[in-house]
Amino acid sequence: MSRIGLQPVEVPQGVQVSITGSQVAVKGPKGELSRSLHPAMKIDFKDGRITVTRPDDSKQNKALHGLTRSLISNMVTGVTKGFERNLEIMGVGFRAQKVGEKVTVQVGFSHPVEIVAPPGMSLALEGTTKIKVTGIDKEALGQFAANVRSIYPPDGYKGKGIKYAEERLHLKPGKAGKATTAKK
Repeated sequence: MSRIGLQPVEVPQGVQVSITGSQVAVKGPKGELSRSLHPAMKIDFKDGRITVTRPDDSKQNKALHGLTRSLISNMVTGVTKGFERNLEIMGVGFRAQKVGEKVTVQVGFSHPVEIVAPPGMSLALEGTTKIKVTGIDKEALGQFAANVRSIYPPDGYKGKGIKYAEERLHLKPGKAGKATTAKK
């Protein structure tokens, strides 16, 4: 049994849901999202609750049951509260500055790198080393944050680069640390 798939998705006041076949559209105060889901899943909307049911207990349908429910839940959360992802820039001389709608980062390259947020997302700076990405689509937001991080991923030895705020780095000891442990 899919424990996640069995839970109904509560739809708050002010959110409109329309379901046509396997197409789900959710409209709320922060925006509108629509998504085409797997046609095998049956989606019902009654009394402010969205329920997802599966046709049988095959392995694929069990997996799709929880996935479908989670995707719908993320859509409802996105149009009501929104999502955010925080990034930090670590390193001497590494910084970011906002110019209009773009954010320009200087991370050790010979040129600054410009970051432009896709439609539906916004970039904000907190100081010169913290970037906040906000939006309503969780999947697109995570992909965009990963693309920003991939400009200069954290180095394994000094830890400099762009990392997620909650990411914990495990730094390698380097040559000096390796030599002292080998002499014992």
